[in-house]
Amino acid sequence: MTELLEDPGVVIGEDGLARPAWASTDPLLRDYYDTEWGMPVTDERGVFERVSLEGFQAGLSWATILRKRPAFREAFDGFDPDIIACYDDQDAERLLADTGIVRNRQKILATIRNARATIELREAMGLSALVWSFQPETTPKPQVFEDIPTTSPESVALSKELRRRGFAFVGPTTMFALMEAIGIIDTHLLGSHRRGTSGIWPQ
Repeated sequence: MTELLEDPGVVIGEDGLARPAWASTDPLLRDYYDTEWGMPVTDERGVFERVSLEGFQAGLSWATILRKRPAFREAFDGFDPDIIACYDDQDAERLLADTGIVRNRQKILATIRNARATIELREAMGLSALVWSFQPETTPKPQVFEDIPTTSPESVALSKELRRRGFAFVGPTTMFALMEAIGIIDTHLLGSHRRGTSGIWPQ
């Protein structure tokens, strides 16, 4: 059983911890929220995986992607850019036939394309360093879910730069979600037990 706190933005769970409504009921989402979402990810493969999954999430719920994540990881060789960059038409057809993942041809081809673009980025600053270079000077301080923006000047600029470098399915909203997920910004509600836990931003 969960109860609303005096703070209208969060819900207190049976464990006494305050979370946003979206992370307060489904055990999978709650665990993801408590252990992963908003924590810093700085390695190339980790950032590439999240770019890929955020792209697949476009038009769908994150819960759908999270439930399919183990299948995604298996189908895409652990999101190793070096392996995915070598995928051919046969691999694309294999993925389109895989019922465990989101079978969208454009998104599958974009993931392959993005793997190749990720490798090309190594000659410059690398994918992770490029993405993190768009960290803003301040982070949102939302009291309720409606206070959280869906884009920012930085996510717009990041989207534009990634597109310039050959990436696809990296729109401003998708990149804002990426920035939230890997700790570049902190959009945990002020009343949440996770606010400020990334070590990047103070509460």
